Amino acid sequence: MVDFSPTEWITTQEAADLTGYSVQYLRRIIRQGRIKARKWVSAWMVDRKALLDYKQEMDSLGLERHNPWRTGARRKSDGAD
Repeated sequence: MVDFSPTEWITTQEAADLTGYSVQYLRRIIRQGRIKARKWVSAWMVDRKALLDYKQEMDSLGLERHNPWRTGARRKSDGAD
């Protein structure tokens, strides 16, 4: 059984309208697994709550969201290399 609920899943265009993000940016964060999304037929559907949680987190980080060391994606060199 598919957990599809029209009130919980929105299209990428609706997500863009809701958040101000571009559709291209939404597709990128979907590919990166940052928000929950599923593809139904040919349209990507985004979990509305997951999207709003992500946006709230990014808004609360402010400029720190651009820090590559914030997520551990990059490691600071300790000079021991």
